[in-house]
Amino acid sequence: MKETVIGTGLTGLVGSRVVELNPQYEFINLSYPQADITQIDTIESYFKDHPEATTVIHFAAFTDTKSAWEQRFDLTAPCFQINVIGTQNIVNLCQKYQKHLIHISTDYVFNGQKDIPYTEDDPINSLEWYGQTKAMAEKIAFDASATVARICFPFRHSFAAKADFIQGYINKLKAGEPLYLFTDQIITPTFIDDMATAFDVMIQRHPEGIYHVVGSSFHSPFEVAQKVAAAFKLNASLIHESSLAQYLKDNPLARPFGKNQAISNQKLQQDLGVAMKTFAQSLELLAPQN
Repeated sequence: MKETVIGTGLTGLVGSRVVELNPQYEFINLSYPQADITQIDTIESYFKDHPEATTVIHFAAFTDTKSAWEQRFDLTAPCFQINVIGTQNIVNLCQKYQKHLIHISTDYVFNGQKDIPYTEDDPINSLEWYGQTKAMAEKIAFDASATVARICFPFRHSFAAKADFIQGYINKLKAGEPLYLFTDQIITPTFIDDMATAFDVMIQRHPEGIYHVVGSSFHSPFEVAQKVAAAFKLNASLIHESSLAQYLKDNPLARPFGKNQAISNQKLQQDLGVAMKTFAQSLELLAPQN
């Protein structure tokens, strides 16, 4: 008999792939609009009706960073309501029905000003509203002794409902459109298939605390696109260098960007034995299937 897992956001970019790659579980999907995590009365029955489920994995989030910035400090807007109030409702129900929470967070809780990769021990101090709401959600999740899994720059095999940032690069290059990408920013691309393995371990072991479920290599967006072009045999001459520093100088009212989003996954490997691939290793698996 399959183990039951309650989940939010299981039809999204990350959650849907985690479900696909973990058929050993019976996932109960709290999907909008039938289940609205900002309204606790629409989701409590999922917890009450599945006493056999010992784990809740919470993917659902408002992730449009640009729109979030436009909503900053508005506690009635979707970003705050989904990321903070929704998480509070999930935490309250996990406590009431004695279920372990795996809360999905983000590297955007950091300000991106550190010179070396961020670890789980680093203080959080987000520059922008999306990251600030996710930091608030983390604090709420800790009240339930949750597993907090921070992810960043996820990508996967093609997903019809939403193109991830890698697929976005591919689509533009295939269409002959130029890409202008920062050379002075560092990110941590993460293969969602590896996340699925990590979450399987977390469902089984219920570890408490923070884990960075991220890739094992760091690159500038410009370098990422160059590697994508090489792997998919696309026209790299369409990829042009640009500067984050210059962009922020030219657009002083733009959403803030962290310069360094290099995130260490050493704790994940040391504590849970989960090895995450480098970007190059992931591309080797990804490219032949497109």
